Amino acid sequence: MTSLLHLAVLDDEEDITRLLATYLQGHGFRVSQLHRGPDLLALMARDAPVLVLLDLGLPGEDGFAIARQLREHWQCGLVIVTGRGDAVDKVVGLEVGADDYVTKPFDLRELLARIKAVLRRIVPAPTPASAAAVAPAPPPSVKRFEGWELDIAARRLMAPQGHEVVLTSGEFDLLHTLSDAPGRVLSRDYLLERTRGRDGGPFDRTIDVQIGRLRRKLERDADSPQLIKSVRGAGYLFAPRVDTA
Repeated sequence: MTSLLHLAVLDDEEDITRLLATYLQGHGFRVSQLHRGPDLLALMARDAPVLVLLDLGLPGEDGFAIARQLREHWQCGLVIVTGRGDAVDKVVGLEVGADDYVTKPFDLRELLARIKAVLRRIVPAPTPASAAAVAPAPPPSVKRFEGWELDIAARRLMAPQGHEVVLTSGEFDLLHTLSDAPGRVLSRDYLLERTRGRDGGPFDRTIDVQIGRLRRKLERDADSPQLIKSVRGAGYLFAPRVDTA
């Protein structure tokens, strides 16, 4: 069985999929080239990639609907790569769970860097066998707050009622980062750098969108949040006490 990480590229332009496949294969990935939404869903069922590069502008298909299906049924990385650069499209893309949003034309090196940043968050790094005997004790793997349980190793969030709440990789990383510093105000720039590995511009709403999604999943009333509080002009604060194990 191959050990190469499997990526899927969905774009109706064969030149684009061929270009990306050739470039990414040259950097050690296994790449599937797809041109229709049903082809991607069939691939997910038989040989799910660890990350999908998704074009929104598929003729006769709704790229956002495909992204929603991925998020409902699979826990892969998702990077939207599209010619639709409107700010509203970007916000919607992040709302449906994309880990990143890249507009065409793109620089291949920058796209590769963004792919690797997403993969670092969702694919555990291997531990050399020789280091196992001298490795330090692992950090706490479970965080508990207000009846919630965040399992870091399994990347899973359990609700107080006992059921799992599905998070995108971006939402998980954001909640992990916030719960690492309860009671402290964390700026948007800090959160973006910690969860996305990049700086944001003055109009970058990535963190605000992710916070909104988290509140709808965590808060009793997302319009009056008690867990993730906004601090005007400063950023966000994770309010509850966090216990670790």
